[in-house]
Amino acid sequence: MGIDGTAVDALGEERLDWRFKAIPVWAHGMTVAEARRARLPLDDFGTPLLTLDAGALDHNVRTMAEWAAAAGLDLAPHGKTTMAPALWRTQLDAGAWGITLANLPQLRVARAFGVRRVVLANTLLDPAGLAWLAAELELNPGFEFLCWVDSVRAVELMDEALRLARGQRPVDVCVELGGPNGRTGVRDDGDAREVAAAVRGARTLRLAGIAGYEGALARDASEEGRGTVDAYLRRLANLHGGLDYEVGEPVVSAGGSSFFDQVAEVLGGLAGRVVLRSGAYIVHDDGFYRGISPFARGTGGAGSRLRSAMHGWARVVSRPEPALAILDAGRRDLPFDAGLPGPQFVRGRGAGPVEGARITALNDQHAYLVDGSAEVGDVVRLGLSHPCTALDKWTLIPVVDDAAAESPAVVDYVRTWF
Repeated sequence: MGIDGTAVDALGEERLDWRFKAIPVWAHGMTVAEARRARLPLDDFGTPLLTLDAGALDHNVRTMAEWAAAAGLDLAPHGKTTMAPALWRTQLDAGAWGITLANLPQLRVARAFGVRRVVLANTLLDPAGLAWLAAELELNPGFEFLCWVDSVRAVELMDEALRLARGQRPVDVCVELGGPNGRTGVRDDGDAREVAAAVRGARTLRLAGIAGYEGALARDASEEGRGTVDAYLRRLANLHGGLDYEVGEPVVSAGGSSFFDQVAEVLGGLAGRVVLRSGAYIVHDDGFYRGISPFARGTGGAGSRLRSAMHGWARVVSRPEPALAILDAGRRDLPFDAGLPGPQFVRGRGAGPVEGARITALNDQHAYLVDGSAEVGDVVRLGLSHPCTALDKWTLIPVVDDAAAESPAVVDYVRTWF
């Protein structure tokens, strides 16, 4: 197993209390395991609230695992989406090769739960963090770690810190290739080869692959956007073929949740291990990813379409104007950076839509619902966009059996560490 199952199971013994804003006061003192067995009705939970849907989570994990296996890709899902070891275990149990993370605090969470193989999709330069990593690698022979570098200077700084730490195991690194107007990553192929040569010359590092992130180069699936992604991935493939690695099976890694079909098309079949790092797929959404996911564009067939597993629940607390209702959920509770929440239905009235309604703005603790029929006291289910900025607002997230049911039951609780 790629994670310490005993540590994950121990989360069931945590006591419910005031730390968890989703939990009704009368349930304080119960353990998570006791609450799970009780199958508390969602109606007992206050608002604002974020929930996950058990069936959608299961469907999404299976769908992506099956697609990656059929495409011949290894999957190291980006754990920053959920920062939930219980969900990481679900992904690893479904065949994931490892877990991807973005920074040192996230890496420490993963190691606290015994995640055995971590891809850090970033450059680690903090001397104290590198000293900790060197000790972690030394103490845990089964721990596998891989991170990025995109400059000779970064190689020098890592090498210096690791020498001071007297680490005995070399740290595996990938040269990160970027693109114009992108994020990190070497822009020029010649510079990338220089970085690779610097890694080979550093005693504390080992050149183990090449990596990048195409999602920073195109924000839509237009012909132009997909063309940009395709050109970038071909650069990555060509550079991979010209590097002299220090491991027997080098890693070639790319792939967020928007263009993994192109990653399979261009990188699939290359020598080494092709690792896909998609993360948002497990939760998916009713916004940005619903529109850009390759499955929404027909990849994998009609049965492969992902389902949104996250929903917001907010109560109408005021109708100060005829066409305006104010809900009790805002920016502190729900994501808003990739699209505002969308009203879907009023709980208890069936799953019919809130006709003509829309959210026009969010304050810290309130949402503005216009042209809707919801009355004061009604609870509205909201579709959300961008799981990476949804789960971070909740430390314990109820999981319901069916978010579309007349009376959903809470069947599990997901603990997060952001």
